[in-house]
Amino acid sequence: MSVAVSRCLLALLVVVIAAPTQAIAQTTYPIGEHRLALITPGGDLPFGLSLEEEEGGGLRALVINGEERIQVAAARQDQVLVLSFPHYDSEVRLQVDIERAAMRGEWIKRRGQGKVTRLRVESRTQGPRFAITPATTRRCEWPNGRYRVKFAESTDPAVGVFTVNEDPRSNCAGTFLTTLGDYRYLAGNSDGETFKLSCFDGAHAFLFHGRLRADASIEGDFWSSDSWHERWTGAPDKDAALADGWGLTKWRADADLSLGKYRDLNGQRHAITDPPFAGKVRVLEVFGSWCPNCHDHGEYMAELSRRYRGKNLQVIGLAFEHDDNFARCARQVEAFAKRHNAEFPILIAGLSNKSRASESLRLVDRIRSFPTTIFIDKHDQVRGIYQGWSGPATGDAHKRLRQRFESLIDSLLGED
Repeated sequence: MSVAVSRCLLALLVVVIAAPTQAIAQTTYPIGEHRLALITPGGDLPFGLSLEEEEGGGLRALVINGEERIQVAAARQDQVLVLSFPHYDSEVRLQVDIERAAMRGEWIKRRGQGKVTRLRVESRTQGPRFAITPATTRRCEWPNGRYRVKFAESTDPAVGVFTVNEDPRSNCAGTFLTTLGDYRYLAGNSDGETFKLSCFDGAHAFLFHGRLRADASIEGDFWSSDSWHERWTGAPDKDAALADGWGLTKWRADADLSLGKYRDLNGQRHAITDPPFAGKVRVLEVFGSWCPNCHDHGEYMAELSRRYRGKNLQVIGLAFEHDDNFARCARQVEAFAKRHNAEFPILIAGLSNKSRASESLRLVDRIRSFPTTIFIDKHDQVRGIYQGWSGPATGDAHKRLRQRFESLIDSLLGED
């Protein structure tokens, strides 16, 4: 047999062997947008997933909630697709059914101290986020605007903000604002008489149902994760607003900033009056790596830290975590910092239980919300405390709050 013929046969053999492998790779991990659903006690909780091939054979994955796009780590493990949210210590594991072009698996969320949440996940056929009725995709005028909201299991007021649009996949969006934070990007569908909204971000799984009543108010249900359920009502009110988050948390008159010493990620203890913090304007971010609102807040804190670099401002993170295992806490806080490119120091201050957190942070009357932001001047005097956070999903409320933060910072930096 000639050398030329041998080379041809070898090339043909390589093609025959390689072709099925390539086909399996393409079929096992279908590129494009997918509609997935968590199976919750309230029914399907849908979210979007976009998969794109990257150079080198990797995958780029985005979790989609309306306008929000959350980039997550994606890995192939045989015929299992793993979506990782290391900053929340959670993952979605999906078995790919090649013949049916379907995916199914589970969401696993580790909450510390041995607690784990598990919910089934299944792919759904493409279409609207929620298939309420055949009329789901029509142009609707409801719900639209601001609502004064009451959750059955809470004494705190809330404000619902909803919009409708002409997107056939998700013609309804909104969020809920509370004095503790917001419910981030909710997306779904309305048929003009009922609506459903959902959000999944790796940490929380929110599902809302709403029904129009004769007096134009709303009655509905809210499910969170695998167990929480409560009823809620909303009354249209264009002037609905929350109590001002400034001043809801009080500074203790007997507080001594030098007494609280908290560990950095290497285990070394620091007070917020220690060098190199002393003599600077300080912004304390009281947060937890497990908290989605805190991630929105942390992104802004990292932005502030970079923008005011060299201007005598020091952002300091005080983390309150679910677990008293220091190694696990440090790992989660490090993932938080990496996700937001946070260059400011972060100290582990205690457990996330609010009564325990209040005992650890003896600077305020009590911790009511994660996040809480504390502003301290160059002379160690507390000049402002803001409880909660209005994230980017809240639109104008988010912009106004940023402006107030920066106005206070600029004022403190301008003082002697």
